[in-house]
Amino acid sequence: MSQMVRKQIYIQERQETMIKQLAQARGVSESEVIRQAIDHEISSGPHAVPPDATAWERLHRFMLDLYQRGPLENQPRQWSREDLYADRIEGN
Repeated sequence: MSQMVRKQIYIQERQETMIKQLAQARGVSESEVIRQAIDHEISSGPHAVPPDATAWERLHRFMLDLYQRGPLENQPRQWSREDLYADRIEGN
């Protein structure tokens, strides 16, 4: 788990009640319910935090570099296409 940062906030009583109920129903702490809600809010909706363009550019360059290198010599592939879909086919 990453390092935690303490935050103090004010919430409405109805929000406190809902957080307590969700935490109990999910078997997690109230803090975890709040963290999940923050993650959900950040990753969805019209106000979602935009992706890190610099990180995507680094990833794109890395992938292009791998593509240009081609397959590794003297290292045959250890999997088949069927292996990739085995879980889906078996219904797992």
